[in-house]
Amino acid sequence: MGEKKEDGEQLSSVEKMAAPPKQGRNMYAMGCTMLASLASILLGYDIGVMSGAQKFIQKELHISDTQVEILIGILNLYSLVGSFAAGFTADWIGRRYTIVLAAAIFFAGALLMGFAMNYAFLMFGLFVAGIGVGYATIIGLTYNAEIAPASCRGFLTSLPDVFVNVGILLGYISNYAFSHLRQSLGWRFMLGVGAIPSVFLGVGVLAMPESPRWLVMRGRLGDAKEVLEKTCDSPEEAGLRLADIKRAAGIPEECDEVVVAVPKKNRDDRGAWRELLQWPRPSVRRVLITALGIQFFQQASGIDSVVLYSPRVFEAAGIKSDNAQLGMTVAMGFIKTLFILVATFFVDRVGRRPLMLGSFAGMIVSLAGLGIGLTAMDKLGDGGQQLQWAAALSISSTLAYVSFFSIGAGPLAWVYSSEIFPLRLRALGAAMGVAVSRVTSSVVVMTFISLYKAITLGGSFFLYAGIASVAWVFFFTFLPETRGRTLEEMQELFGEEKKTAAPENGKDDTTGVEMVNGGN
Repeated sequence: MGEKKEDGEQLSSVEKMAAPPKQGRNMYAMGCTMLASLASILLGYDIGVMSGAQKFIQKELHISDTQVEILIGILNLYSLVGSFAAGFTADWIGRRYTIVLAAAIFFAGALLMGFAMNYAFLMFGLFVAGIGVGYATIIGLTYNAEIAPASCRGFLTSLPDVFVNVGILLGYISNYAFSHLRQSLGWRFMLGVGAIPSVFLGVGVLAMPESPRWLVMRGRLGDAKEVLEKTCDSPEEAGLRLADIKRAAGIPEECDEVVVAVPKKNRDDRGAWRELLQWPRPSVRRVLITALGIQFFQQASGIDSVVLYSPRVFEAAGIKSDNAQLGMTVAMGFIKTLFILVATFFVDRVGRRPLMLGSFAGMIVSLAGLGIGLTAMDKLGDGGQQLQWAAALSISSTLAYVSFFSIGAGPLAWVYSSEIFPLRLRALGAAMGVAVSRVTSSVVVMTFISLYKAITLGGSFFLYAGIASVAWVFFFTFLPETRGRTLEEMQELFGEEKKTAAPENGKDDTTGVEMVNGGN
């Protein structure tokens, strides 16, 4: 029997292995994951910069509100191409070089957008940038989950969302900085300077090691062992993780060769779609429902409507000048980034489940407050009458909403998605989660203007509050606590029976994952 925590819950094997070095985080693992997470700046920058650039683009190119909706929301659909391709590319050339590829594609897209002379050219540049964003989003997640030790995996796998928020903030700052240029130049500089972060990403990533799981899948056990010894909290944990990954790859645990031949079925994605969708085991089905549900509700609760259309929200709240609206978006970006940093330091202390439930509870209240404030401004603020309380409620509710989102819903959707899938299904499973996130975001963003014209701006946020309430019930029902568990232990939390003996052929029939006792 394992050791007991104070609340009676059993300790996992890696929690015990990782317990001694609690005095500090693994700085090498942190450095690697921070470099990989730079990829998420690309997504964040595009989201942030479009919120302010849209007004100037609409004025110069003379496009309609519908075209604005498509322009802002289509990036997420374009990114699906990169997201799905990343799953295959990451298993083919490795996680590290896939990040380099993502940076190169986004660099080209940002330059194309900056030099766009018409709507069609701008959409083409956005298509190229979207592919790069899709690559960057999925591969940073996968790499961080596979490099992080169990003791601080929540912190490290939440870093991509930190850098998404940093990117959003940089986009807001770019909007404010270039808004003073003449109209024909300002928005082009806003979009074009997005190429700069991709250069730093492409160069910085070359200092990272390859993922130990990818190395094992390619039979490079010596290289994988070397990486694990640097990124784990102790030699014991490194040995345990290597044994778990070898078992998942169909390599006998007693094998200590530097390079071995890995069974072809365990080396690539063939059969993964069938295992995920056609004949999933009950535990895999629950993992898939959980991962896709998290990504759906994260976006369906309206975060991108607030982030991308914040100038319109602040205008409805009584802030009329363009510069003041952009200034408020910068303030919102700072607050959002601050609270995402707070979340990263609590995710491995408080746990995933409490943060997620608390986050959505706060979002429900904030969205309801925003709906009340904007409805009052719309219905009672006519004839020049200013409702100071309604304006204050609208602005404070907006800031509270992005704060609560950043504490849990933002980072934890990616933490859960990156850690709960079995090894052989992880890249494609995470890609499916990203696809649901991007499609949902596209639908929300591309319908927001039409939605608030139909049911009012306040009514749209009441709708988002209702969706967030359904999300809270879903999370309460489906989400287990995964803090401190190894990636190879996750399936037992979702109903997989513990394996007591290895199959006769020495290989796992599906993922080869052996579970250690766990619980919610």
